[in-house]
Parts: sequence; C-alpha cells; structure tokens
Amino acid sequence: MSAAIEAAIFQLLSAGAKSISPEEVARAVDPDGWRRQLSHVRGAAAALARQRRLVILRHGKPADPDDFKGVWRMRLPET
Repeated sequence: MSAAIEAAIFQLLSAGAKSISPEEVARAVDPDGWRRQLSHVRGAAAALARQRRLVILRHGKPADPDDFKGVWRMRLPET
C-alpha cells in the first residue's frame, strides 16, 4: 500500500497543488475507507521527508518528520 500512497502524494502535488493534506491522499487511495489510511499516509510522508523527497508542514513551516503532531500538510521540497 505504501507505493500507492507515495504515488498518490506525488500525483496530487504534480497536479499543481502547492500543498496537500493527509486526508486528500487517503481519499485518493481509498475513497470509502480513507480514515483507515491516515496512519499509513503519515508513515509514508515521514519516510519521504526523511529522504528529503517531501516536506511536512505545521503552521506553514517545515516540521521534523520524526516529531510532529496535530494538523499537518505536505509539499514538495523547494529547489
């Protein structure tokens, strides 16, 4: 499932969105059972952030992928 989640993250971001929410990714992967996917989205996002392929945002600022809580979003790293 992680590959599907990663693909959904990059597909949504490549469609022109500046940032995306975990819910958007979960709904793209599993429209009916999206709530069950949220923890998987979080894990995949944290792994991608550790690889510097993704940035996790809290209050619009980059967050530590090993220590973030609450509402968060994802964006591509700035080049």
